[in-house]
Amino acid sequence: MITGKNFIGNELIGNGKVTFKTYDPVLNKENEWTFIEVSDDELQRAVQLANVAFEVYRNVSGDQRAVFLEQIADEIETLGGELLNVFSKESGLPTERARVERSRTTGQLRKFAELLKEGSWVDARINTSTDASTPDLRKLNIPIGPIVVFGASNFPLAYSTAGGDTASALAAGCPVIVKSHPMHAGTGEMVASAVVKAAKKTNMPNGVFSNLNSSGIDVGVKLVSHPYVKGVGFTGSINGGRALMDLAAKRDEPIPVFAEMGSINPVVLLPKYLQENLSEVVEMYANSITQGAGQFCTNPGLLLGLKSDLIDQFAIQLGQEVASKEPVCMLHPTIHNNFEKGKKNALNENASVVAKYEGQSNSNCGEALIATVSGAEFLQNTKLHHEVFGPFSMIVKCESISQLEEIIAKLEGQLTGTILATEDELISNNSVVDKLRNRVGRMIWNGVPTGVQVNPSMMHGGPYPASSDVRYTAVGVDGIKRWVRPAAFQNWPDQLLPIELQNENALGILRMVNGEFSRKSIN
Repeated sequence: MITGKNFIGNELIGNGKVTFKTYDPVLNKENEWTFIEVSDDELQRAVQLANVAFEVYRNVSGDQRAVFLEQIADEIETLGGELLNVFSKESGLPTERARVERSRTTGQLRKFAELLKEGSWVDARINTSTDASTPDLRKLNIPIGPIVVFGASNFPLAYSTAGGDTASALAAGCPVIVKSHPMHAGTGEMVASAVVKAAKKTNMPNGVFSNLNSSGIDVGVKLVSHPYVKGVGFTGSINGGRALMDLAAKRDEPIPVFAEMGSINPVVLLPKYLQENLSEVVEMYANSITQGAGQFCTNPGLLLGLKSDLIDQFAIQLGQEVASKEPVCMLHPTIHNNFEKGKKNALNENASVVAKYEGQSNSNCGEALIATVSGAEFLQNTKLHHEVFGPFSMIVKCESISQLEEIIAKLEGQLTGTILATEDELISNNSVVDKLRNRVGRMIWNGVPTGVQVNPSMMHGGPYPASSDVRYTAVGVDGIKRWVRPAAFQNWPDQLLPIELQNENALGILRMVNGEFSRKSIN
């Protein structure tokens, strides 16, 4: 049951005066639920509860936090088909996508629980010496404090209420206040109810989690500005992420904003591989560009090839394949309208249409388009570098390898970079590889950038503006590193140290004695 209220800690409260509704983009009408925006008093209460909860939660053991995360996953699954139905009504995405995203969400929670049980994420270090003049120094990671997480429009589950940012922050020992995304507030409330139920069942402190409704930006501004808030997680537009970064930097005590923002995910098409695999590449990229109406942060929006009859043939075939696919409903009329504007803006900047969907589609469906432009024009006009969020990709025809390299070197930071090439082409074009690696977070060979695996080796981040801090990932268990800081203890009584640093209990730590390193096994 959706109440439309806010979870202020463990309580459902809705005393605010402003209301809003979510939208069904398939039926092109508002959903039946009414949501109450959080009031100022309720917001203050949520942050105060989080601050008090942090005093307790930061000292809760890793094993206990693991039980909490596992219980959240169990409670989300208990919501059953109703959650999937609400997800689809608020996003226009099919039920099967909802199932996949729910599985990813619960899987992330359980992976972080496993990490907590294993224990090495604290990165404990011990330096001891038999020389009395050298101090005993020990270091580990500790949580930074209450975190504000902004729900993402394009992933109502996996990047929102109990998604990767929330799961990693709770794993680190940080209470979380979610600013629920207004496009899927019903989905958010249902997931929030699961988190709160899990918190109660596992005896977590009241205030370890809150979920706040708002249709505008004021609530987000107040949360990021609040002195009790110590970090921010955000997935969305460059404009939104940049605004949060600037706001956080202006505080009396600046705080980190870990924002995953825009990316056009360049793909380099080298001729030998393309010639040998033309049909497969066309099919693979037509599917990647149009999957989920192109509403992925890793959508391949830029295809770079050498000017030739081959790249012309590829453009024609890709355009035909993309144009033949039935358009898929986009997340919201606003997102659909922005997509249409983005396409028009690109064409107004001297990009030419290769192919576009020519049939009749329903309202809010993303009609795919493939465009092309010369390498010289792309270099000269940086407006062509802007992301068009949806099923759109631009083919850039470069005059030479040197021009291709220049384009890559002048690209803004990206989440991913892909090279379609034979092994011989990789070896003979090492400079292309090197320049691309310098601009992206994840390098892909002979594949597509869409499809982000949740595992310890994943890097989902990149140089600005792909993300606000190139050193961290928003996906995978290493995401926990965003919410911790190192703390050192010098000459501290062993029994008063954190358990991970005590001589008899330290697990998997890097230990230095008299300048010699050794790692103590967990076993």
